Amino acid sequence: MVMPSVDILYSALRKAKRVSPTKGIANVAKRERNRGAKQLDALMKELAIPLRTYIEDFPNKKYLHPYEKSLVELTLGDGNYEEVLGKVEALRKKVVSVGKEHASICAKSLSKREAGERLSEGMKKLEEIFLREGKVVDELLNIAKILRAMPVVDLETPTLCLVGAPNVGKSSLVRLLSTGKPEICNYPFTTRGILMGHITFSYQNFQVTDTPGLLRRHDEDRNNLEKLTLAVLSHLPTAVLYVHDLSGECGTSPSDQFVIYKEIRERFSNHLWLDVLSKCDLLEESPVVYVTEDVNCDDYELAKYRKMGPDGALCVSVKSEMGLDELKSRVHKLLGSQFMKIKGNQEKLEVCG
Repeated sequence: MVMPSVDILYSALRKAKRVSPTKGIANVAKRERNRGAKQLDALMKELAIPLRTYIEDFPNKKYLHPYEKSLVELTLGDGNYEEVLGKVEALRKKVVSVGKEHASICAKSLSKREAGERLSEGMKKLEEIFLREGKVVDELLNIAKILRAMPVVDLETPTLCLVGAPNVGKSSLVRLLSTGKPEICNYPFTTRGILMGHITFSYQNFQVTDTPGLLRRHDEDRNNLEKLTLAVLSHLPTAVLYVHDLSGECGTSPSDQFVIYKEIRERFSNHLWLDVLSKCDLLEESPVVYVTEDVNCDDYELAKYRKMGPDGALCVSVKSEMGLDELKSRVHKLLGSQFMKIKGNQEKLEVCG
């Protein structure tokens, strides 16, 4: 938990002003400079200790799991996390340095009046620094809120990852298959992050992820939402449920979906895989053809894809409930296979270790 900078400051000021001089000092000047030095030291500590705690408690990114590291970079921006923590540490060092300096000056005061003036100067200087530079604490507070809102992912639990172009029906299937309740709307990138749900069967818990849709473009042109999807596939123990929509409703042409699918299928060929053709209640005998597509294309594989999707794809419709029972059954089998695959990999690692 990170406190707003203004709360840290005014809490520190209240506590520091309540600090009393050491008992038994009879000389007025000595008592006043003792009180001033102690109050400045207290203010310095009340400001610096929370900052040190934040720096120690926030994880060092280099020790994170590759998936967590990617999630932080793509959600917060590459380097922003370390930059904010670095600024917090710089503020802490400045508060400590200035606080010690003014406490020392106050402790050398020759009169009660001088001690009071040195105390006021030191208090004012520390307050000015924290008001001017404390906004970095509020930046850290915002980062903390974002991190807490991220899905809790068990990095070792078998996971079903729904992948496909934007708006092909992934979110509807996540709601159907798991406890996840993603937003469902008809516009690209409805899924603005990784959304998690869970499935339990045969006394085993499994995760289901709804990922942002992928568009037809090179990796260097992908936005951070698309890169989140690739991070899940790259770093989590996922089986893939790839969703295709040939109904014409999703906004991505069948030809573009075909290209995206071929690339992802080849790139993650080591993943267990299930293809699903969604919104089958909307499909007619003639495939939907976008104006940007070449109707007379002689690519037999693409022509076949436009009509029925990839070989072995399961036709489903959430609206008419077509194929849903079979989908659930095949998902359970897929996740069971994923569980055995993970278990086998762990046993190999133990033998090698």
